[in-house]
Amino acid sequence: MTDFETITVPAHLCGYPGVAFGGYVAGLLAARAAAKTVRVDFRRPVPTAAPVLLAGRADGGAELTDGELLLAAATPAELRTGMTDIPDAPSWAAASAAAEAYRAAPPDGSADCFGCGLDRTPATGLRQHCGVVPGIAGMVATAWTPAPELGGPDGLLPPELVWGSLDCPGNAAGRLLDGRPAGAVTAALTARLLRPVPVGEGLVTYSWLLGSEGRKYTVGTALATAAGDLCAFAEALWVQPRQTA
Repeated sequence: MTDFETITVPAHLCGYPGVAFGGYVAGLLAARAAAKTVRVDFRRPVPTAAPVLLAGRADGGAELTDGELLLAAATPAELRTGMTDIPDAPSWAAASAAAEAYRAAPPDGSADCFGCGLDRTPATGLRQHCGVVPGIAGMVATAWTPAPELGGPDGLLPPELVWGSLDCPGNAAGRLLDGRPAGAVTAALTARLLRPVPVGEGLVTYSWLLGSEGRKYTVGTALATAAGDLCAFAEALWVQPRQTA
């Protein structure tokens, strides 16, 4: 390890109760990795409101640990999906309709997640309420506007929250496009950020399936401006926990 600091993820930045929001954690780790594209692998749940150790590594990556336990690790990577493989963003109107449909009939088992919680406001969460896009097969999307409270002094959405916006849409893709049950978790998230993202302006996040087998499925996710300019994109591996008796 080359450098380290103790961090505590605030309780409101949760995914599932008591568990830190994965996209946010990935963004924290990615900021320490010396690469444009970074893959973050989650090994164990990261707790909220408890100190953990964030450390850089000599190979250009970073890791998060709790005592001797490895919680998550970031490494320089390449996305399987190249820029030319990313679908165009749906229109603001289509993404808005998808979000309204999701909010009108959300899947069972929704959590108070910072990324997709239904009770979050634009100032207290990312509101990634991704529904099936009307007229576009195999895609979920949402239209959203992050409030100034989520921005930094520069008026931009912090990189860790841009990473966060690329996380929950994969859950929606699995549930609405692949019939997955509630409770899936992000096993790996690989992303590249392309441009600064201002708060207070309309954004469209969208996701599509890349593959599905057994308890695992992979998705592509992208973030664009309301006009369709690409801001960031990602590939994620999601896993359903094994059923217990």
